[in-house]
Formats: sequence, C-alpha cells, structure tokens
Amino acid sequence: MVNRRHIRIKVMQSIYAVLQSKSDNLPKEEKFLKFNIKKATELYILQLLLMVEIRNLALEHIEIKKKKYLATDEDKNPNLKFINNKLIQAISDSPEIKEYVGKSKLIDWKDNREYVRILLDEMSDSDIYKDYLNSEKDDFFEDRSFVLDLFKTIIAPNEKLFDYYESLNLSWVDDYPLVNTTILKVLKQMENGHFISLKHLEVKEDDEEFLVDLFRKTILHQQEFTSEIDEKTPNWDTERIADMDMILIKMALTEFLYFPSIPTKVTINEYIEIAKDYSTRKSSYFINGVLDKLLKDYNKTGRLKKIGRGLL
Repeated sequence: MVNRRHIRIKVMQSIYAVLQSKSDNLPKEEKFLKFNIKKATELYILQLLLMVEIRNLALEHIEIKKKKYLATDEDKNPNLKFINNKLIQAISDSPEIKEYVGKSKLIDWKDNREYVRILLDEMSDSDIYKDYLNSEKDDFFEDRSFVLDLFKTIIAPNEKLFDYYESLNLSWVDDYPLVNTTILKVLKQMENGHFISLKHLEVKEDDEEFLVDLFRKTILHQQEFTSEIDEKTPNWDTERIADMDMILIKMALTEFLYFPSIPTKVTINEYIEIAKDYSTRKSSYFINGVLDKLLKDYNKTGRLKKIGRGLL
C-alpha cells in the first residue's frame, strides 16, 4: 500500500504547483492529484515487465545465433535457464498485469529497446548471471533468488533507466524508491504457481480521503496560516522563507487543527523528515522551531482538539 509519507509528499508537490500557477480550480487540481498518485502503479508494472522484455530479447539473440552459418555447439544448444525462469514467466502471465496493460496506454518496451539492450548487456556480463547459468540447481527458489539479484543490482540502480522514467513523468522521481522497494518485497514473498498482484500500490479509501482533505484544507487556510507564521517569525521576512518550508509548515498546521486522530508528534516528525529530503539543509530545524511555538499556542488557547490519549 502507498504509505502516508508518500501521500504527504504528493500533496506538498501539488500545493507547490497550485501556488506557483495561482490556480483557483480546486476540483481540477484534486482530480489531477488523485490521478498522479495512482500513476505509481504504472511505474510498478513497467519495472516488472522490463524483466520480461530482457528475457524476450535474450531469447531473440539465442534464435539468431542458432541460424548463424558457422554456429557453434553452444549456439545450437544454448543454456535456456534464464529463458525458462519461472518467476519471470509468472510476471508475464499475471492476469492483473495483462488486464491493466490492455486498458491503459502503457509504453511498450518493444518500442524502447535501447534500455532493454543496455540492461541485457549488463546482466550478461555480470557474475550473478554467470553463476546462475552454471548452477546445477533448477527450481523456483533459485529462479526467484536470481531475479531479486538482477533487479536489486542491475535494474533498480541504472541511471539511464531512471533518467528515462523522469523524462516520461516527473512525479516518478519520487515514486521510484517506493516502487522498487515494493517490487523487492513482492518478489521475496512470491511462491511457485502464484501471480504478481497490483494491490500492493493501491491507495486505500481512507488514505485517498486523507490525501484530498489535506490538500484542500491546506490550500483553503493557507492565508490564515501565513499570518500565524509571521507572528512566530518576527525576525524573518516571509518572502525570505523557502517556499517549500512554508508549505510544509502549513500542511503540519492543517494536521494539528483538522485531523484529530493524528498525533502531533507524528505530524512533526513526518514533516521534519520530508524537509530533510526536499528543502534546505537547515529547514528541518526551522520547521521544528516554528511548529513547536504554534503548537504551544494552540494548546494554550484550546484550538487543538485531538481524539484519544497521548495524541498531543
């Protein structure tokens, strides 16, 4: 499942885009936000199908070598262990992936063979591939172990592939770590005879509600929050505060005041961690200081309404 931190990051990016564009069409922006977060499933499928296409290209090379005029014994009787990899076949046969591909305009790796060739060449030269082909074992668990190594050491870290995904969809830059981590988790849990499922990147109903509410309430109350932040930062001109810092503080304030079931400590920790990745080096300290001051005020004035014990 898509986690709450990833949802917060997507909301942060959408708020930034709205403020920069000065758009006032919230329904349209909310619709795009929901569409954008679900695009991670597409990246998930592309990464999985990439392994299928590497297998298919390897098979094409084998067939070409067989037809050589001076084909060697090795050309005529190739090692088909990788071609027959049971886990890759399970990905290829997945009913859910086939249905998704049939309904969507997913890119076809057959039309983007450059990246498939790069990864096939890197795999063919690797020790993990050579050791796999030379192993006398022939079972699902060894196939799974090899696919995990292939994905972890060759596919996921490939910079050219990452740049290609970024050129297709800028939001995939943030989805990439989540998707790759999910794929590794799913592959580790795969059993013989099972198929790959798409449920792992679903957005639960309550998380989608959180996504929309956090976006909408932060946008609607952002002017009010600007005034409150001004009061707590008298030595700062708000125009000098990093745009991303202001957005993260306002999102945190939204959670303080309008999400009664989320503990304030969780909110503060989440936005401090996000700031470390998406804002300036000192942003996390600044954000922590401002939130701490405002939280004390909210407690004093009774504005903070949290449900349950230990949520303050």
